[in-house]
Amino acid sequence: MQKIVIALVIFSLLFCSLGVGVTQAALPFAIKSESVILMESSSGEILVNKDGDKNLPPASVTKMMVMLLVMEAIETGKIKLNDKIIASPEACRMGGSQIWLEPGEEMTVDELMKAVGIVSANDASVALAEYISGSHEEFVKLMNKRAQELGLKNTNYVNATGLKPDGGSQGNITSAYDQAILAKELLKHPGVLKWTGTWIDSLRGGESFLRNTNNLVRFYEGCDGLKTGFTAEAGYCLVGTAQRNGVRMIAVVMKAPTSNVRNNEISKLFNFGFSQFKAIKLLNSGQILGKTKVMKGESSEVNLVIPQDLLVVLKKEIEGSPEVLINIPPKVRAPLAKGTPVGEVLVKVDGETKVTVNLVTETMVKESGFFRFLFQITKKVFEGFFK
Repeated sequence: MQKIVIALVIFSLLFCSLGVGVTQAALPFAIKSESVILMESSSGEILVNKDGDKNLPPASVTKMMVMLLVMEAIETGKIKLNDKIIASPEACRMGGSQIWLEPGEEMTVDELMKAVGIVSANDASVALAEYISGSHEEFVKLMNKRAQELGLKNTNYVNATGLKPDGGSQGNITSAYDQAILAKELLKHPGVLKWTGTWIDSLRGGESFLRNTNNLVRFYEGCDGLKTGFTAEAGYCLVGTAQRNGVRMIAVVMKAPTSNVRNNEISKLFNFGFSQFKAIKLLNSGQILGKTKVMKGESSEVNLVIPQDLLVVLKKEIEGSPEVLINIPPKVRAPLAKGTPVGEVLVKVDGETKVTVNLVTETMVKESGFFRFLFQITKKVFEGFFK
């Protein structure tokens, strides 16, 4: 019995020492911010985690969800970038960072997204919320619904700004890990980077000057987003993303004591991440990878291409060669627009699927008329008969 107890004690000490080792290995340098996450974007692998699940107020980092919902509404055709939005009195009453919208003033979705992405404008954020959902309150419901769909377990929104509610009630709450997941989803809409990655711009024909609240957009090579935040309660927050040599990192810092600490720690996280990964280019954009037969089409077959360069991001110590697998259906049916997804390409490393992308049609294929279709069928019958 005594031997068993001693063995358990030794095992416990060994387990604890291993746990401490893992924790320290995940922190490559001293971190002053209360919560930190570093993620490699393509795989979602977490490289650094300091209290990533801790519940904290996000301040204006809140607006990443606003930007995601706007981009998704654009993608589905619900709204367009050139739609004009009339600012309501409620939107114009927002405090904090703003572009000083006047009640009745018109701005496009594009202009308001520029204001949100560059200067974190609260009035612009609420104007967009009202346009999409009819009211700020309904939009907040949509924010929470989308958070649940993404599995953001520590996130709850009460407004689209990140400001502390009047009366001292509970404001928005989230975690660094949740914001990394949200950032990864937002980056599926790379158009957002044209706003968040802009250092200097303007509105109202040059009358309203805009300078990005994220200084790393100017001072860190490859940084093109995503969102800063600050309140007295939240401290200095930043969800940053940067890309170098085909590798993209997402870094989250929450409740940093100063803006300098926030920026320095994000920069160090990026540096650490880029030191760990490499990107290997496997296929070129537009490369033909096969073809498939087309039923009822003016053309009997169509080439299939990869729509963008195919990269696989791997740890630098991995030496195995990536395996490229191409899946193409034997036939498809017209009509087919140019760029229609047909088939897919998978990249595997050591048996694990690392990347999956669609193959798309190189050209448009119109549906054939009845007589052309009859001719094609007859031709196939005769070809089979005389083989």
